[in-house]
Amino acid sequence: MLAPMRRAAADALTELEREIDAPGAGLDRLRLVPTPFVPEVRLHLAEDAIVWWARMEAAAGHALPAPYWASAWAGGQALARHLLDHPELAAGRRVLDLAAGSGLVAIAAALAGAATVTANDIDPYAVAAVTLNARANRVTVDATADDLLDGTGADADLVVAGDVFYDRAMADRVLPFLERAAAAGADVLVGDPGREHLPANRLAVLADYPVPTTEPAVDSSLRRVQVLRPV
Repeated sequence: MLAPMRRAAADALTELEREIDAPGAGLDRLRLVPTPFVPEVRLHLAEDAIVWWARMEAAAGHALPAPYWASAWAGGQALARHLLDHPELAAGRRVLDLAAGSGLVAIAAALAGAATVTANDIDPYAVAAVTLNARANRVTVDATADDLLDGTGADADLVVAGDVFYDRAMADRVLPFLERAAAAGADVLVGDPGREHLPANRLAVLADYPVPTTEPAVDSSLRRVQVLRPV
């Protein structure tokens, strides 16, 4: 019997496959499109993630996790761009994409020549989206819904994390994990557009990108995004 999280991810994959195959795709459906700023990667994204979420919750009859995986987020866009422009960072290495969402950064790492790529997200719909998106880009990514944040990241040579400092509770768990991974010998890269809980005093800036974004609830269509590493 499948473990509960694996079963949930399998069920979510079946649902998402129906979403992209549905005729008459509109604002509440998923479309396979090139990612802004990273056109080498195609993702199944919602034309309007809020509308998609509302329809899926109505159909399910209960609350569903916010579909962060259904939008391209600025931190992930910058990290993916950075890996594709500097493939030596990932080539031949074991890569872990933390809070992977759509799997954008994981897919970029695979395209850059990573030996293995693991995309981790506790949302089973994100795990399903990673599976679909890796398939669409013809790369191999192992998607997992396990909560890894109490570990050390010792199985990875490169840990990447985009847009993970969006609230205090998440930041308080993610930063120690990233620092433990760095102490264990992994290279660690963070992509962030200056979110409220970014611990800037404990990270060093490696690169800065002007990223076109379609994130929900963002007024500007262009965001300055930094790629950082633990000090």
